[in-house]
Amino acid sequence: MESRRQRAAHKRSLKHNAEVSDPGGVGDVGLPHIADLIADGEITVGVLYPVGCVAVATDGHNSLAMLKRRPGETLAQLLTRLDQAIERAWTEEIYTDEINPPTSYARIRSKRRV
Repeated sequence: MESRRQRAAHKRSLKHNAEVSDPGGVGDVGLPHIADLIADGEITVGVLYPVGCVAVATDGHNSLAMLKRRPGETLAQLLTRLDQAIERAWTEEIYTDEINPPTSYARIRSKRRV
């Protein structure tokens, strides 16, 4: 039986851990809605196959925004757009979805396959 390699545990400094665990620090760099959201909700940034890099914000019950990273867009720009989309969801009840195609588009594609 083969043995599996164990990943080495990464130790981080107490200063780094304090910075990471301080959600108020996010608001200090101009992302106040993300800072407010992560007190009760969450954001996820990563690669979603086959879409590519995405940023998603949920409040625990609803998806507030699902953004696809644009060509040439920096992570800071993507997070700024996510912060703005969270604000729109809270103030205007406009929920942004750049990941899923519109329903009418999905219907057209499914009819063509028949």
